[in-house]
Amino acid sequence: MKSEELVEVLKERLPSESFQWRFDRKTDKVRLEHSGLGKGMDISLPEILAKYEDKKELALDEIVYTIRETFNAMEKEMNEGFHKDLPIYPVIRSTSFPTESTAGHQFITKDHTAETRIYYAIDLGTTYRLIDASMLESIGLTENEIAEAALFKLRSLKTDYKKDEVAGNLFYFVNNNDGYDASRILNSAFLKEMESKVEGHMTVSVPHQDVLIIGDLRNDTGYDVLAQMTMQFFTVGKVPITSLSFIYEQGKLEPIFIMAKNRIARKDGKKK
Repeated sequence: MKSEELVEVLKERLPSESFQWRFDRKTDKVRLEHSGLGKGMDISLPEILAKYEDKKELALDEIVYTIRETFNAMEKEMNEGFHKDLPIYPVIRSTSFPTESTAGHQFITKDHTAETRIYYAIDLGTTYRLIDASMLESIGLTENEIAEAALFKLRSLKTDYKKDEVAGNLFYFVNNNDGYDASRILNSAFLKEMESKVEGHMTVSVPHQDVLIIGDLRNDTGYDVLAQMTMQFFTVGKVPITSLSFIYEQGKLEPIFIMAKNRIARKDGKKK
């Protein structure tokens, strides 16, 4: 499928007199404007086409759903506005993610790691809206209060996981598909709980928005398995974050590439 064909498919799946489509061949993007709302969104076509090669119709279903829910959220914002009683959660994004909205307003953010940054979002049910500076007055909270409220709300989320073993290494997958799976990397109590289960080196990965992977690496093969796994998740994720994993030790996250595979085990009796 080519970009022009993809645009036509999207038009067929999103029939509406309110939508105005503008395809830019130079940037390989399509601009979708909603005449009733006076707002729009830019859609990068190469990213969707890459996912289409792997996921076929599912990739199209995902982008159509995202577009619909985005405009539904815009309509809800226009009609109802925002208030401080709406649930707020932290959202993890790559440091390459834009720091301001398409309207030019700075998002409320906080530094996390060299690879990741914390944003904050108002939960709207089937989607969420990243909080920017223009929304602070209507929400009625300061930036610090937003950060505190988001962490408090995050701790109420389930931390269920599935476990898998590969070549003697254990991997735990948090995948609730609630939009905040990667955000659980900020749940310090959960990470400490998992650290108590780990017998090897504990790693934490957030390849995309909808998964948190915790590794219990007990041999060198585990590092190779983890690298392949995170790259695969990163490639297919709706909202990729980073294919780089982190070593977790004593409450701190360090990029795995700076940690030697044969580093001294942090506890007596642990394998390298």
